Amino acid sequence: MGRVVLVTGVSGALASRVSRALAELGESGGVDRVVGIDMRPPAGELGGVKFVRADIRTPVVAKVMAVEDVDTVVHLDLAPAESRGGSGAKERNVIGTMQVLAACQRSQQVTKFVLGSNTAVYGSSPRDPALFHESDSARGGVRSGFPKDLVEVEGYTRGFARRRPDIIITTLRAAQVLHPDIDTPFRNYLTNPALPTVIGFDPRLQFLHLEDALAIITQSVVHDRPGTFNAAGDGVLLLSQIARRLGRPTLPLPLPGFASAAGRVIRTMGGQLSPDLHRVLTHGRAVDTSALREIFGYDLTHTTEATFEAFREAVRPGILSALGGR
Repeated sequence: MGRVVLVTGVSGALASRVSRALAELGESGGVDRVVGIDMRPPAGELGGVKFVRADIRTPVVAKVMAVEDVDTVVHLDLAPAESRGGSGAKERNVIGTMQVLAACQRSQQVTKFVLGSNTAVYGSSPRDPALFHESDSARGGVRSGFPKDLVEVEGYTRGFARRRPDIIITTLRAAQVLHPDIDTPFRNYLTNPALPTVIGFDPRLQFLHLEDALAIITQSVVHDRPGTFNAAGDGVLLLSQIARRLGRPTLPLPLPGFASAAGRVIRTMGGQLSPDLHRVLTHGRAVDTSALREIFGYDLTHTTEATFEAFREAVRPGILSALGGR
């Protein structure tokens, strides 16, 4: 018998793809059934995935797990406020995680828990190391918003691990997936006609390819990979390189008040700027992925640059590209 997998946040573009990928594995690939749970149905087809409409912030998630005989939980229902329409983001992220973990703790069937975290848990500050390792803690920039939610979520997950040492727990700290169809703060930022930047700063950035993200999560389900792992395409790109290759002009703004000024500028262009993104646009962030290769056993197939180039080819060229710039 294969695993019965519950995927939270299945209406999200990434989670829906993860659930379909798991369902396509079938029993021969180690997966018997996949159940997706969310407050609203996904926009696209889920294939062989069973959809259950429910709010993970309520105890109903425990009933779903019991009825469906779930033994593996993939918790992907974590997102910044703007991806949730600004409504109840912290409650979904933190309270929702607490309810999911409580349901797992009471369950006698659950043997594996996979947490889809994010490198935002490290924050972003001028005191950051060149590369964050899994044992590093945040130096700054995690006092509010999505980064703070992630710190709390991972803290609750560690507490759960102490209470249920028999359950295999995999925490994946992934860089933002950069893909035109995946709603992330960086995708939304980079598709604006012009890019607000901070005067005097040129941050180093990393991205994760969608194919790598799907492979890492599915391997966490079908194989036992306990531990915490960074996941990001090898190498870094400077924001100035990204803007030039996209053909998008930059709008340099002073550091004091950058977040609010950049937000106003982007709103005039019909876009949005994540309130958690301004620190990364200032100080950048990069992580070490040696544990993913050496302990988890996965070799990334796309570098950060290759991931960005695939994104660049899929989106509308910027005005500078039309004028012959690069």
